[in-house]
Amino acid sequence: MDTAAAAAAVSPELPLWTMLPFAFILAAIAIAPLLREHWWEVNRNKALVVGAITLPFVGYLIGVHGAEGIAELRHALLDYSAFMALLVSLFVISGGIHIRGSLAGTPLANTALLGIGAVLANFIGTTGASILLIRPFLRANAERRDKVHLVVFFIFIVSNCAGLLTPLGDPPLLLGFLKGVPFQWTFGLYREWLFVVGSLLLVFNVVDQRRLAREEMKTPGSLLEELIEHRPLRIDGWQNLFFLAGIIGVIVAKGNNLGTNPGPWPAGVQEGLMLVLTLAAWFTTRPAIRHANRFHFAPIIEVAVLFAGIFITMIPPLLILNSHGGALGLTKPWQYFWATGALSSFLDNAPTYLAFAAGVSGQFGIAAEGSRYLAELLSRGSEAAAILAAISCGAVFMGAMTYIGNGPNFMVKAIAEHSGVKMPSFFGYMKWSCVTLLPIFLLVSVLFFR
Repeated sequence: MDTAAAAAAVSPELPLWTMLPFAFILAAIAIAPLLREHWWEVNRNKALVVGAITLPFVGYLIGVHGAEGIAELRHALLDYSAFMALLVSLFVISGGIHIRGSLAGTPLANTALLGIGAVLANFIGTTGASILLIRPFLRANAERRDKVHLVVFFIFIVSNCAGLLTPLGDPPLLLGFLKGVPFQWTFGLYREWLFVVGSLLLVFNVVDQRRLAREEMKTPGSLLEELIEHRPLRIDGWQNLFFLAGIIGVIVAKGNNLGTNPGPWPAGVQEGLMLVLTLAAWFTTRPAIRHANRFHFAPIIEVAVLFAGIFITMIPPLLILNSHGGALGLTKPWQYFWATGALSSFLDNAPTYLAFAAGVSGQFGIAAEGSRYLAELLSRGSEAAAILAAISCGAVFMGAMTYIGNGPNFMVKAIAEHSGVKMPSFFGYMKWSCVTLLPIFLLVSVLFFR
């Protein structure tokens, strides 16, 4: 069922209390690590909590709304399956690429690596770039004790803000591409990309220099000399680059309805092709390479468990937003930038992007139906294009505000913790994001979306 049609069918009957399960899952993610840290670290316990919150809501949706409720669940599970298929394929394939050696862990080298990741994210996605680079990044800084800021800025830049320039970069833009946004349209957002990524790299370099200087004073000997030492880089598992290219090819082919034009691909075809490529990568990669990467499935299992609950329980918030979005009074690009960004911080940025895109399409008299309605929206002139640009930037940039704003955030956090970095809590991370990101986003809204 189409999102807009489902909203019309179900959301008027959904009371506001149906948004509570989603709020409970968010509360569990935020509070459980503070109350029972070691208990919450076990993915089985996360699954128990998510199941206890989600299953009663599923029963309500089926029991009260019948076929319409089942259709909504099917729609959410199809979105979840596509979302996880992409994340799993990029996680497994990238995990089979091992960059031997190490870079220097100096502020300049760290900034350069984040810059490389920012460019790379637009070709293999924020997930692929994150999984590929986070381990070499941590190895380069293995001698440092103060590492939290390194991972936090990695999430800000590589896992989120960098993926703005192509539909391959971030899931919201991929969904836009599948709904009719031309592949090259996001290239036009290069000014916003340069401003945000450049600002974050500059801030990171200053922060990293100051923290390194402070750590240098407390460390016997010369920490800087140890960081400068590095070994030449070598790539093992290079054949996986071809499998990554295959994943990209599948995404582009589906977006262009290759082989089925003008109709969309049947459900499951994209996921099946990605599964084949992932299995091929798994069986052609030597286990020693994954062992060198400390590869294990715990991070992706954590993402799968938490986002299963998130995708199901966010049905009411998204449907209510689609149904009553006009009552929000949003008319200016800057309003869409902040509204999309605020919800993307907590609702996952991909479905939030579609919800606001469908809402603004309705304001221009375009039914949010079929696979090409955003192409028609862009044909309505500069005002429509400016609003869609604001929605795109809000979804991509502000996915960095919380751990649950974008899929790679949790995976990077889990990998860092497995490597011995004690990451901030949910709210601790938000302190970093509010202080660092909000001033930059305020400037973005003033400079580009007035």
